[in-house]
Amino acid sequence: MRISEFDYELPEELIAQRPVIPRDASRLLVLHRDTGAIEHRRFRDLPGYLREGDLLVLNDTRVIPARLLGHKAGTGGQAEALLLKTTGSDIWEALVRPGRRLQPGAKIVFGEEELFAEILEVLPDGGRIIRLFPGPRAGGRTTHDLLHALGELPLPPYVTDGPPPPERGVYQTIYARWEGSSAAPTAGLHFTESIFAELAARGVQRTFVTLHVGLGTFKPVQVEDAEAHEMHEEVYSVSAETAARINETKARGGRIISIGTTSTRTLESAADAHGVVHPGNGSTRLYIMPGYRFRVVDVQLTNFHMPRSTLLLLISAFAGSDAIRRAYQEAVRERYRFLSFGDAMLIL
Repeated sequence: MRISEFDYELPEELIAQRPVIPRDASRLLVLHRDTGAIEHRRFRDLPGYLREGDLLVLNDTRVIPARLLGHKAGTGGQAEALLLKTTGSDIWEALVRPGRRLQPGAKIVFGEEELFAEILEVLPDGGRIIRLFPGPRAGGRTTHDLLHALGELPLPPYVTDGPPPPERGVYQTIYARWEGSSAAPTAGLHFTESIFAELAARGVQRTFVTLHVGLGTFKPVQVEDAEAHEMHEEVYSVSAETAARINETKARGGRIISIGTTSTRTLESAADAHGVVHPGNGSTRLYIMPGYRFRVVDVQLTNFHMPRSTLLLLISAFAGSDAIRRAYQEAVRERYRFLSFGDAMLIL
């Protein structure tokens, strides 16, 4: 399978640089898999497409202030670290800049010598294993406290003139709970309390899974043979209550509405060959591409994704490559807003 089959022309001006406020005012493209029909709506129209007995599954991960700006100890040169995932107590996998000057043993200073990072190891892909620890001016604060005091939310690299500080909270779902992501599960950014209230009034229930999103989620595939791409690993958790509600919904003929591709990867990773979802904590490298047989998810809500990305492969597997190609062509033609702060797509 060639990755060039999942390429498309994305005009730069369609990459959303600001969120829509209010959140549910974003546009919604509705794709019907059975007929191929496309509708153009607003996100606040979503409840009208769902029905009593449906179950929303949302990813309640919380984005951490994972971008740290500082300087290299000893030289004073500018340096930064982008935390990807923790591998132990205060030990992180991270991206650092400038990479060639930050070899094992080097230290980065953040704030006024409040927080330090020591480079422990260089990874094969150029990333680093680092150790964070309080500095001499930490004032008794823990590493966690210092990270929240000094770190920034890591907006995606294509958001080049990102929201000013008062608006940065929009890069977090309103139901975010468990810290651990370096990127937001963006399909969930459109939800408001009023949308949830209307869904509940219609008999649509909700439950949560947790998958901590890494930057690899959004990384384009670099090899022409899509199957040769090495999928990133992400950590997930499914509670016993959530697994039971999903299985009960499926047993009585209700639909599982997956909110975002991260929820989809979690559900499909936690399911057995019969589509039964099992509770527990785990990690997944599940790579969903056309030909995959979905075992749990019935309806997919998602944003518009980067060309040549594993996310585009996933929704192509769900809706069919030709249908997604037509939908994206129409979205470009109709001037939808793309990527993290962009509009949404409902695949029925």
